[in-house]
Amino acid sequence: MPQLVLVNPQIPPNTGNIARTCAATRTQLHLVGPLGFEITDRYLKRAGLDYWPYVNLKIHESIDSFLEFRLQQPGRNVGFSVRGAASLFEFQFQADDWLLFGSETDGLPERILEQCAAKVYIPMSEPGVRSLNLSVSAAVGLFEAQRQLSWT
Repeated sequence: MPQLVLVNPQIPPNTGNIARTCAATRTQLHLVGPLGFEITDRYLKRAGLDYWPYVNLKIHESIDSFLEFRLQQPGRNVGFSVRGAASLFEFQFQADDWLLFGSETDGLPERILEQCAAKVYIPMSEPGVRSLNLSVSAAVGLFEAQRQLSWT
C-alpha cells in the first residue's frame, strides 16, 4: 500500500485533514520536520476529529532523518509538484510507492525532488490557479494511486 509523506507542512488543519484521510484508507502518514506547528496543536487535533487513534503516524525530525529511514525501505519516491513531468492520471503507481508532498508555501524542496524516481502533477483546467490545497492534493493523489491498484 502506498505511504503518504508531508515534508515541512505548515498549516495544522491541512495536516489534520490528511491524517483523517490516512485513517480512513489505512495509509501510513509520515511527517517530516521541521513542522510549522506543534503536534499537539488544537487545530490539528480538531481537523483530525476523533480519528487520531486510527492514524498510523511516523514523525521524522528532519529531512536527513527521513532520507536515512527511507534508504532502509522498499519502493519509489513519487514527488507531487506543479513542475512534475507526468499527470498523476497517466502515471502508473505501484503498491510500495511513497507519495511525497511539500509544504503549502514552498512545495517539495529541490533536495527531495532529486530523490524522486518520478515527479507528477495534478492537472488543472484554469491556468491562473497555481495549485490546490495540500489536503485536497494529498487526497487526490492517494485515491488515484488506490484506484489504479484496485483498492477500495
